[in-house]
Amino acid sequence: MPRVDDYKKALELGQEEIRNHNPLHLCRLSGAQFVENKNGSALIKIMFLNRMVTISWPDITFTQESNEEMPIKEKILILHYLNRAKNEELTGQLIAYQEIPSARFYLSSFNARSKDPFVNAFGENPDKLPGIAEELFSAKGASLGDVSVTVNAFPKVPVTFVLWRGDEEFPSNGTILFDSSIKNELLSAEDISELVSMIVYPLIGRAKKS
Repeated sequence: MPRVDDYKKALELGQEEIRNHNPLHLCRLSGAQFVENKNGSALIKIMFLNRMVTISWPDITFTQESNEEMPIKEKILILHYLNRAKNEELTGQLIAYQEIPSARFYLSSFNARSKDPFVNAFGENPDKLPGIAEELFSAKGASLGDVSVTVNAFPKVPVTFVLWRGDEEFPSNGTILFDSSIKNELLSAEDISELVSMIVYPLIGRAKKS
């Protein structure tokens, strides 16, 4: 398990890398917004899990609308996304986690941390999912399975959650899918697993209260 020092080092590396990029170019590639100030500094504004996050340039500090301090894992993910942004559009073709390069090494962890808890929380009552996902993440309905929604985790990273109802023969089941463009190293398999857990656990938490 990574230590706090490991996360701090990863954040520092991400900050150093992004300073070596043209921020306007990064915004055009990633779907973020670029705001230039008169003093030569700038702001990068990006939607992340239905929240507007602002990154100051060139000091690379993070703020969000709630004014709450962002967890370091979220900062690292945002930097990884911006640093790896490419000039390509979504394909509309969906793939499973194991189809992402190197994901097989994290598949058991992904299933244990995200997929299985998601199915366990919503499988018996899939109709809860759309309302909760819309409330938390402005999710949109999808046309897969019996119930499905798509969360735009980043401007170019939609994540689709699918559920199938159980019956007398088969238990309820579900899956989590990604646009195939994510295979082009937009995020690493480890980053994707971390990102999905940031969606799944708020969904589960809200489901327990409803």
